[in-house]
Amino acid sequence: MSGMDLRTVSRRSVCDEVYDQLAGNIVRGEVAAGDSLLSERRLAEVLGVSRPIVREALQRLAIAGLVEVRQGGSTTVRDYRRHAGLPVLAQLLLPAGSLDLGVARSLLEARLHIGPEVASLAASRAGAALERPLTEVLSQWDGAADPVRQQWHALEFWDLLVDGCGSIVYRLMYNSMRAAYEPLLAALAPTMQGETVSARPLAAAVVAGNATAARSAAHDLLAPTTHVLLEAISALEG
Repeated sequence: MSGMDLRTVSRRSVCDEVYDQLAGNIVRGEVAAGDSLLSERRLAEVLGVSRPIVREALQRLAIAGLVEVRQGGSTTVRDYRRHAGLPVLAQLLLPAGSLDLGVARSLLEARLHIGPEVASLAASRAGAALERPLTEVLSQWDGAADPVRQQWHALEFWDLLVDGCGSIVYRLMYNSMRAAYEPLLAALAPTMQGETVSARPLAAAVVAGNATAARSAAHDLLAPTTHVLLEAISALEG
């Protein structure tokens, strides 16, 4: 534990930073699976927060699959590759503030494979019910000159499709993927601009209830940008 990078938390009423610091140390391997964290009391002292905040953060770490909290005993780090869920994706993507290229590749690959299935299900299960909200979002998307603003509307567009697909699993997956993507949104926005044009055929296929066409249109929307970014990742790794 002596090698962990911990800082005094300035906002004592919020446990988010405590969670982020501890989760970051775990996914970066600064504390190994099987090791014990500092005691609740000691963590509160080091971080400069109250014990209830530390306790809440530890409970969140346990829910995320990063630690095992034993009643009246120690808090043991778990192997996140075996036990963690999607909530840790953001920490894995940007450990210590630097982009992990391998995780970025995985995220892009998942986006390309999951997006068409979400679109297909939305067409089958929601169809025409999405016409009005999709039309409104597309109008705002088209009218946004700023690439960053366009990306926020793109997220709203996919939010509607995810809701329309009627799958709680895809909803939770999307939430975690979006949380990981948002810190990179401004940097990626110029590359993502090309997706605006392809969104209308996708929306039309969904509203028409054509699952096959929606799946194909979603792939056509996502594939070009995905391949560009994957090539960029390969170049950076090389």
